[in-house]
Amino acid sequence: MNLTSQISKSSIYLITAVASLGGLLFGYDTAVISGAVGALNDFFINKISNDVVAASAAITEFKIIITLCTVAVIGLTASFILRFYKRSTAFAIITALVVLGGAFYYYQFLTLPPVLTENLQNSILGFMVSSALVGCIIGAAAGDRIANSIGRRNGLLLSAALFIISATGSAFPEGMNIFFGSSSLTSFIVYRIVGGIGVGLASMLAPLYIAEMAPADIRGKLVSCNQFAIVSGMLIVYFVNYFIVKGQSTEWINTDGWRYMFLSENIPATLFFLFLLFVPKTPRFQVMKGKEAEASAVLAKLNGPEKAGSILTEIKGSFNVKKAHWLTYGWAIVIIGILLSVFQQFVGINVVLYYAPEIFKGMGLGTDASMIQTIIVGAINMLFTVLAIFTVDNYGRKKLMLIGSIVMAISMLGLGSALYMQNSSMVSLLLMLLYIAAFAMSWGPITWVLLSEIFPNKIKGVMAVAVAAQWLANLVVSWTFPMMNNNESLTQMFNHGFSYWIYGIMALLSAIFIWKFVPETKGKTLEEMEQLWIKDKTE
Repeated sequence: MNLTSQISKSSIYLITAVASLGGLLFGYDTAVISGAVGALNDFFINKISNDVVAASAAITEFKIIITLCTVAVIGLTASFILRFYKRSTAFAIITALVVLGGAFYYYQFLTLPPVLTENLQNSILGFMVSSALVGCIIGAAAGDRIANSIGRRNGLLLSAALFIISATGSAFPEGMNIFFGSSSLTSFIVYRIVGGIGVGLASMLAPLYIAEMAPADIRGKLVSCNQFAIVSGMLIVYFVNYFIVKGQSTEWINTDGWRYMFLSENIPATLFFLFLLFVPKTPRFQVMKGKEAEASAVLAKLNGPEKAGSILTEIKGSFNVKKAHWLTYGWAIVIIGILLSVFQQFVGINVVLYYAPEIFKGMGLGTDASMIQTIIVGAINMLFTVLAIFTVDNYGRKKLMLIGSIVMAISMLGLGSALYMQNSSMVSLLLMLLYIAAFAMSWGPITWVLLSEIFPNKIKGVMAVAVAAQWLANLVVSWTFPMMNNNESLTQMFNHGFSYWIYGIMALLSAIFIWKFVPETKGKTLEEMEQLWIKDKTE
């Protein structure tokens, strides 16, 4: 390899490492909450449970937050509906959804009395844990517009700034409460949503930035680094949480320890922001803004002067590809894309990632032991994700997904049964690790591979619908888990096994879905996939 090639490769590896910090923060921010669930419940919810006035005010603020979040999700849904149908039909569907959904929402939620019932306590806790996902939906939906307006790199700078604001505000929701006299509970939720917007942006812009900077011959490997960074971020924060609480009293953890967990995110977030100042904007964005000289300079540095010209010509030609209507290939491809995203979450993965320490405590383990078990979960997740990256092109997408679904179903149904029969914590731990391994080898990374492959270039925008559906499904699962797992009636009947049976059934349904409806994309070009959907539509 000559010196120029060595310089080019080292430059792209450094740029990839910087961009991958966005993926690491994605994993860090989504998993940091796992160590703080019990403390948040004690600090925010138990504190108001015996204060009728404080509880009433908190419930009112909670209803306002949920209403605003619902309006945001409805607005996003409406924007997607407008892309599928003619304006008159779209507005009729949107109006019907708003009227029917609004009526149900009003009578089933807004009109509830301001009394802190058991179900409402669990609902507030679930939303505190999952509130960042509302921001993820917003950030992912806005990602394309931000990428095309201020650029991929500057969009990542924005996400880094949001991570810093969120980390500090979540750690000190009282001192940074600037929300018109609202409670610290509301302040905490808002700052978590701010962090979620950063996650949503990073989840889209980091792989996009890497893909546009990387030479074609190593693009797949470099983009895969982002997925590796995500699971690495989760594992790192599990270690951080463990060392924060190690040997500490429950009282200290409930008053101060949880603050250090969120505050720790400032370290990688600040490094991410500073490093981004030294990496270039992508050539594609530079061409989009009419700066061909700057684009050519970046291409020459990363690909060599002899290739820069031809790549620049390809980039300019790519802007001439005409976008098609989202239903050009029919509803099947859209529904399959959405269901891939929904099933990825409905099998319960983020329940394990967000609530792992609380799950282990429920098995009778102490705080330190629960944190150690959570680290093991993170390590298994990272190890098998790496294996998936190296095997997906050998064994095929469909086969790995099908095997993963079956193993996850066995694991979750077994875990639910072990808890129901009050079996040993070791059996429960092994079943959970088996579940994590199966997910990491299949639905974790391969869902993203399938979503990137099944949509033809003409309707790539539909992927935004699938990604939004994924975040929404994540929100639903993460929000409802405490409502099922902490419900006294369900606990008395099933001893915490009920929710895991639900996820096991979802894993069985996902296996049927993969087997019957999802095509194998291994070895097929994007053009061949396009012909497959055209054929299915005409049959």
